[in-house]
Amino acid sequence: MTGTDVQKEAEDSGPSGYAAARLRLLTEEARSGPPRRAALAELTDEWLTGLFAAGAEGLRGASLVAVGGYGRGELSPRSDLDLLLLHDGSDPKAVAALADRLWYPVWDLGLDLDHSVRTPAEARKTAGEDLKVQLGLLDARHIAGDLGLTAGLRTAVLADWRNQAPKRLPELQELCAERAERQGELQYLLEPDLKEARGGLRDATALRAVAASWLADAPREGLADARRRLLDVRDALHLATGRATDRLALQEQDQVAAELGLLDADTLLRQVYEAARVVSYASDVTWREVGRVLRSRAVRPRLRAMLGGGKPAPERSPLAEGVVEQDGEVVLARAARPERDPVLPLRAAAAAAQAGLPLSLHAVRRMAATVRPLPTPWPAEAREQLVTLLGSGRPTVEVWEALEAEGLITRLLPDWERVRCRPQRNAVHLWTVDRHLIETAVRASEFTRRVSRPDLLLVAALLHDIGKGWPGDHSVAGEIIAKDVAARIGFDRHDVTVIATLVRHHLLLIETATRRDLEDPATVRSVAEAVGSPGTLELLHALTEADALATGPAAWSSWRGSLVADLVKRVSAVLAGDAPDDPEDAAPTAEQERLAIEAVATGSPVLALRAQTEPPAGQEPSGDPEPLGVELLIAVPDQPGVLPAVAGVLAMHRLTVRTAELRSLTLPDGVDGSVLLLDWRVAAEYGSLPQAARLRADLVRALDGSLDIAGRLAERDAAYPRRRGVVAPPPRVSVHPAASRLATVIEVRSQDAPGLLFRIGRALEDASVRVRSAHVSTLGANAVDAFYVTGPEGAPLPGDEAAAVARKLEETLRG
Repeated sequence: MTGTDVQKEAEDSGPSGYAAARLRLLTEEARSGPPRRAALAELTDEWLTGLFAAGAEGLRGASLVAVGGYGRGELSPRSDLDLLLLHDGSDPKAVAALADRLWYPVWDLGLDLDHSVRTPAEARKTAGEDLKVQLGLLDARHIAGDLGLTAGLRTAVLADWRNQAPKRLPELQELCAERAERQGELQYLLEPDLKEARGGLRDATALRAVAASWLADAPREGLADARRRLLDVRDALHLATGRATDRLALQEQDQVAAELGLLDADTLLRQVYEAARVVSYASDVTWREVGRVLRSRAVRPRLRAMLGGGKPAPERSPLAEGVVEQDGEVVLARAARPERDPVLPLRAAAAAAQAGLPLSLHAVRRMAATVRPLPTPWPAEAREQLVTLLGSGRPTVEVWEALEAEGLITRLLPDWERVRCRPQRNAVHLWTVDRHLIETAVRASEFTRRVSRPDLLLVAALLHDIGKGWPGDHSVAGEIIAKDVAARIGFDRHDVTVIATLVRHHLLLIETATRRDLEDPATVRSVAEAVGSPGTLELLHALTEADALATGPAAWSSWRGSLVADLVKRVSAVLAGDAPDDPEDAAPTAEQERLAIEAVATGSPVLALRAQTEPPAGQEPSGDPEPLGVELLIAVPDQPGVLPAVAGVLAMHRLTVRTAELRSLTLPDGVDGSVLLLDWRVAAEYGSLPQAARLRADLVRALDGSLDIAGRLAERDAAYPRRRGVVAPPPRVSVHPAASRLATVIEVRSQDAPGLLFRIGRALEDASVRVRSAHVSTLGANAVDAFYVTGPEGAPLPGDEAAAVARKLEETLRG
């Protein structure tokens, strides 16, 4: 059936015919995107024209007007209809009756309707009071009735908009900024709102309004295509969900991707991010131009009076060779020749970032169109300008985005294309891969005074996740790419090796510090062997912190910083030639010895709580001391079930375990008995910490079997059921046989949950293994815990036995 046949069916059959024709149109596989949206708008026009004609017989001075998205002829499958019934005020009763004849059939079909009935004067008055109404009227389109009435309103509204633009455009900009603050940036969100988030359809509409003001215009290149792609995704979302929603939820992304014929949800998100980036960049440039024009208008009368009516020449201040500042932007000097100066883009970008100024759109486009490629390897100046750009702090982000918008970044660094707009499906990460790399460089710029080679730190920060665009371990792939990029940039062989090592091991310190036993000499030696030199260790320490800070708030804390600093201190000693002490020879502190003697004397657990607020050695204190948690020291006469008992009691009291260590303590001569010492760091989930006496009493009951921890935790879970959400991936338990010579390391990766450590401890106890120490790490909703276990005799587990324990533990957690 052709489009004309569909319209004829709708016209002949009334509302039911329109509904059938609408359904047929939406299910046609051959028609999608702009043609389907236009056809749906045309079909709806025909139906409403029929309703208007039937209800307006004999009525003069009235018209039906589409506004907003419908006015632009863009109807998504579940879009509401924005309609204005315009009249001259001569026959209010007849107009009211006509409104009923129009609105009720729309409601009867279950369509959302945003409607109003106004005279032209009322419409203009409302628009003057309500910016959103005025924006909708800018897209007013005649459907039926008195064409002259509609045309008169359109002309008047546009004239009002242009006359009021100096006042209304700042108001519109503020509205866009407030919406961005609430909804976030579309180009980074895992579940974005396609309409309301920054870079979405609302911003695209705002750019149309700015253009209609004649004060400024948005960069047109790619903007229409970006807007079309966002509308296509919204169409697919409406069809997939059957709802008028603009939020692209995780559970619907695969279906939306399939609806659009895309490979997978990641491909879908990448397309959304690319479109949003175009809209966001166009918005930045446009609002900057609006500000420049409004400032110019404000000062021009005074300047004209001072200069006798002549037009003043713009002020140009030199910033670098071929680069000047003009009117708050960085532009090319008149003598600049991009076609002869391949370093100019980096020099201009570095100058802009250092000055904290934006790069002019015209300058970037001119360089993108004419500049020659850099030779390989890069000349020293190009490398220095890149390092200067990366070390400029927060202004680097805006300048980098300007270069990327015109394709200059992928021309300088071809490997960037694979990480550009690449989503990270991990709640810990705030950014796409490419933005995370720039954010890491911004953070690393704060640490350039801590290291002897800040240039290597900044380049490693830029490249540390470059392997995420390739299959396999991104650190392994990234090492190969980093070697190639560093050599192309012009670093010598030694520096290339250092950068590649930093990229290969950028997760080594944080993962080792939070998941391995730092008292085990094998742990420290393995890190020292991987790092190789004190200079590389210094750089890796700074890169680790910058990477974590750029990831998100869940990835770094003072406590994590203290663990990493402790590891760095130990590795430094090994690299300096000092062998680490064997943990079995470590002497207990006076407090540990006191608690152990008391535990032997009383035959029951003894504990002490102590708040930790001091920063670790070698780490500068912050302005406001951040609590690092509470140190919980427990001495218990050696007996089975200690780990699950302690973990269960802490879970009952809603205490989160950050790190945990358990070891047998050597007692002073003359003291008989064996004592287990637990040195844990804990924090309250909310509220205040429980009293030590209460914890001790519950621990005594847990150890003698009179406290049913499993039952109590089950009751609490039943009373407060967890909300439904995204289904978490299943837990994984693995064995790392080479991680220690003293014990077998079993690593658990799972969704964090109350009582998780208790369940793990009980499962290990049931497997008849002894836990030497536990190292707990929580990132967002993910728990990564490492357990050093031995057999009953204190030796590492044989390979097959360790694998069996891991399998059984994984089955327990899955159940």
